[in-house]
Amino acid sequence: MGLAGVKIVLVEPAGPLNLGSIARVMKNFGCNDLVLVNPQCDRSSPEALKMAVHAKEILTSAVIEDTLIAALQGCVRVIATVGRDYGRDRPLENPRIALPWLLENPTEPTAIIFGREDRGLTNEELNYAHRLVYIPTNPDYPSLNLATAVSLCCYELSQSAATFSSKNLSTPEIAPVDVVETYYQELESLLLAIGYLYPHTAASRMQKFRHLYNRAHLQTTEVSMLRGLLRQVEWAISHQHHGNIQDG
Repeated sequence: MGLAGVKIVLVEPAGPLNLGSIARVMKNFGCNDLVLVNPQCDRSSPEALKMAVHAKEILTSAVIEDTLIAALQGCVRVIATVGRDYGRDRPLENPRIALPWLLENPTEPTAIIFGREDRGLTNEELNYAHRLVYIPTNPDYPSLNLATAVSLCCYELSQSAATFSSKNLSTPEIAPVDVVETYYQELESLLLAIGYLYPHTAASRMQKFRHLYNRAHLQTTEVSMLRGLLRQVEWAISHQHHGNIQDG
């Protein structure tokens, strides 16, 4: 399958020239699944089509979504790209090391997320990624053009594609991002209800839970088990409360 199963997800792209260039480089490396999240430019503009050259079909067939979670629907492995100024507690990996992970099972939908040209991805958007990559550059001028960043990542992926195409891998079914996101929402609601989380600190505390679970690469059956555990806790709490009312 090569890179055919990898989604290239652009969050709020603003430059039509970049968009056309990205379509062209995607075709160069056999990648055709482009997703645009709330694009700020017209993919069918003359500038975009001119830069796409012989890859105009990638632009015209690109999927447009309003939100990043919608763009990642069904994806089980997600990597996000970040800039040099990223300052949180998650490790940044070299693309050559991290990106091959997207290809380990060619039957699984995967994605690589690229942020806005001027300010990248928000912390909330980065939470959807299992791993983060940073492209090493000259520290005197670290900023990369969006199309260049996509080109480098597509190249690195293409170098790894042959390694996995000949393998008959039998790996556990990793849960799609949107399925795990439903669990996160249910977990946050329960932890707020029992007082473990407080509204003003819930986002930062939930980030730590997300990082923990993302490192585990939860399987679909494991997410189902965890959601069942939450439902049982909610049932026990409601019945304990009901029993206390009756006792009183």
